[in-house]
Amino acid sequence: MLKFTVALGRFPNRRKYGCLSAPYFLPFENDGWLGIFLKPTKNHLPATPQGAIIGGGSCTGDVMKPNLNQAIDRDSLVAALQVVEGGIEAAGGLPNGVYVDAGFHSFERDHLFAATWTALAFCEDHRDAGVVTPVDFMGLPLMIVSDADGAPAVFHNVCSHRGTQLVTEAKRTNGLLVCPYHAWAYALDGSLKATPHIGGVGKHEAEGFAREKHGLKAVRSHCWMGILFINLSADAPAFGDYAAALSARYQPYIGAAGADSLRGSASDAGLSLEANCNWKLAVENYCEAYHLPWVHPSLNAYSPLDRHYGMIISDDFAGQGTNTFTPALDGGAELPSFPDWPEDKREIAEYPTFYPNLLLGFQVNHFFALIIHPLAIDRVREELRLFYVGDGADSERHLRGRQSNLEAWRKVFGEDIGAIEGMQRGRHSPGFCGGVFSPALDAPTHHFHRWVARKYCGALGEG
Repeated sequence: MLKFTVALGRFPNRRKYGCLSAPYFLPFENDGWLGIFLKPTKNHLPATPQGAIIGGGSCTGDVMKPNLNQAIDRDSLVAALQVVEGGIEAAGGLPNGVYVDAGFHSFERDHLFAATWTALAFCEDHRDAGVVTPVDFMGLPLMIVSDADGAPAVFHNVCSHRGTQLVTEAKRTNGLLVCPYHAWAYALDGSLKATPHIGGVGKHEAEGFAREKHGLKAVRSHCWMGILFINLSADAPAFGDYAAALSARYQPYIGAAGADSLRGSASDAGLSLEANCNWKLAVENYCEAYHLPWVHPSLNAYSPLDRHYGMIISDDFAGQGTNTFTPALDGGAELPSFPDWPEDKREIAEYPTFYPNLLLGFQVNHFFALIIHPLAIDRVREELRLFYVGDGADSERHLRGRQSNLEAWRKVFGEDIGAIEGMQRGRHSPGFCGGVFSPALDAPTHHFHRWVARKYCGALGEG
């Protein structure tokens, strides 16, 4: 397999040479750019973890040569990611390979998703006591278990004996999870309760074997605003501390009891979409309103681009908002509002992203959450759930309002599919080298690129 080392060159104009040999440029003093070139060599550094690779392209004159799917040394990967840092005016975007090369799928799962709080499911779907639901999380078999009180918990979906997947479809239990291979049985709290014949036929105990040490492996989890989060590494900050900046921003709008007043059901308040793109493109698209006039003309009609603003909330949350969110529901239908929402801000709506994979929407009469499930390096499933305010919000009286609202968001998110799939196809082109950012309109997108780059560099020992 072809390997690379780094050669450097100095150029007065980054734009002119943007696709030469490798698309990675760094500011050089006050009068030029430092270009990082990748050259084949026999003497290379160790490969990056998980066989990570950088795509991209090269061109010399009119001849363009794609270099996708070629291994690259660790230092070159770090150099490519560091182009994202610095001021937005000079920064470049993430390299093509992190969107198209399959090796990055598991790398990101283990180093971006696992190390933080990641959205997995909606809590309301897992309140039925005794029901167990298998979940594939980027290739990891997990399961959500609703305990006797209807509280969801998450476990690795494997038996402690020989690693057999315990559950392959959602089912109601009698309080025990029984392995289909050797009938080892676990309580809903994960404790190991039965080990048939472990000490020989008819002997269900074995000398030196302690059941209490071999229960199911729990996954740290937390419910917030109706969303079930997991932290696979188990060492992220406490959820309340981690989400403090986001909670503080929106508590004045939804009120102290706002989260407890939310009502949402999958039957008339949810939808699912699939897109052939990398998950990061779905996030990037959501972070900015720049595309509204062309991708969402009807939305732009009542919430125009010039009334939108970008927002950086903290290191882990950014997005955009509008000062004029005034959609008309069909037939004059109405929806109940958050009682504490400030009267002079009723037309404000904000759309933060909870990195890495959760898109949120705060409006005066509803809240929504969209979980991005990365299915492959170039495929995602989006699960949207709309939440309404108060016990009466899910009644027949507000059915028309809920249906109208759902269809409005179905249209918006459906319109985004073509845009994000187009960006995915573009990431295979040697004519694209990570792109640039609008200093005025792309600040949240750049913020997300920096978040991803820093997670990568941290995983590579450069954080």
